[in-house]
Amino acid sequence: MEQQNDCSIQRGQALRRYPNDYKAEGHSSTLNKTTTNQPQYSNTGRPTVRIAVYLMTGVFLTMEVEQNMTAQQIFTIVQSEAELGLSRFSLSTTTPIFALWMCSSQLEVQLRPTHKPVELAAKWNYLVNKYSSYPEDSDDEEPLLYFRRNIFLSKTEEEQIKDIKVLELLYAEARYNVLQGRYACDGPARYASLGALQARIELGPYNAQTHTLAFFHRHRGRFLPHHYASPSLLLGLGLGLGLVGGKGAPEAHLLEQYKRIPSHNGSANANPKKLIRKYLEFCWNLPCYGAAFFQGQIERPVRGLASWITNRDMQILIAINTSGVFIVDDIQCSLLLGLKYSELSWEMAKPSDENNPDCLPCLFLQFPVRENGARVYKILQVFSRQAPMMDTLISGFAEDYRRQFINSDSNNDQLEHSLVFPSGSFTNKLSKFTLATFDDEGRCIGQMGSWSFR
Repeated sequence: MEQQNDCSIQRGQALRRYPNDYKAEGHSSTLNKTTTNQPQYSNTGRPTVRIAVYLMTGVFLTMEVEQNMTAQQIFTIVQSEAELGLSRFSLSTTTPIFALWMCSSQLEVQLRPTHKPVELAAKWNYLVNKYSSYPEDSDDEEPLLYFRRNIFLSKTEEEQIKDIKVLELLYAEARYNVLQGRYACDGPARYASLGALQARIELGPYNAQTHTLAFFHRHRGRFLPHHYASPSLLLGLGLGLGLVGGKGAPEAHLLEQYKRIPSHNGSANANPKKLIRKYLEFCWNLPCYGAAFFQGQIERPVRGLASWITNRDMQILIAINTSGVFIVDDIQCSLLLGLKYSELSWEMAKPSDENNPDCLPCLFLQFPVRENGARVYKILQVFSRQAPMMDTLISGFAEDYRRQFINSDSNNDQLEHSLVFPSGSFTNKLSKFTLATFDDEGRCIGQMGSWSFR
């Protein structure tokens, strides 16, 4: 869409960088604060407001827009900003590479092109109250507008991207998700490899005088996800401040990996595109890559009377992407369950008492497993106010899978290649769940926890 003159766009201090704590301190001209201000008027006589659009690279673009401007119009402005170097031609894939997202700590939504961000921000507290796990805190939620990866972009399409500016944005977003523990890796060695690549990209070649173990210990939160960077974890492993030199410390593994990365003749800027692409290639093999994340909870397995007395629910993240549906232990940054659309059946259920705040919507996930040599079906119940949003997204991806399957009579090999999990696959941790078990004829042959009372 071409930028129209009657959009009344005025840029002032358009592109700025924000430090890590910028948004947390509330300095960000958030959208819902903007809508409460008295509107300004452009030379067209229509009311305008000033908004900020954040990029994962640590810069944000400010602009003055009309209150009814659509997400597509704002997207086009960001895309055409000369300082960002994102030409339309570099983004010309079958599926748009990026999209606008509205996010706060309790809710993240990818906007449709026809959504009107300013109007949506005005009712953000209502949406958080409706979909959040903690609606009592919704009054403090302030949304920010982000320019992020499009959830509908497939990995196959992303692998074709060559433009370095686009790759830098994708790298910054992947790095964020790795450090947040969303892109769960299987074991500390993978996190060390990613942290080492990040260090090589951002610090340049290894320098023995500067890049010491003490340096990476001080900055471990910059290169390792929170469950490895936490001081309490290090103390629990006997790797506290007094034992920084321990060979088992996460930062020690990172440093060893960092040393092994070729220095390219000592040039700190040599082949940055190759290094960034290498980081992304690593992330493409992570099951949760490119997913939208939702908050939910599951019932913990009951083991003894104490488990009934204490809280039986585990807070989780549900990651949904073009490959499948995943359950992530957000605290331990651990991937618990992964289901491809070819093996997944699901159903969304509303609460029996919708006026009871403790009665949540839920998503039933059914999948086959081999148990004692027989094929059985397990059902997991996920409780979440965001279940309707997950149901909609899963339905869309599952329909895409069904359509490809129907149209692939002569191309089954290619279809299977595009839908299987990446090489970094993992073992489902079914012992972490409270499940019901059914046989091929639909008879319940095993119950756990609250399932036993149904």
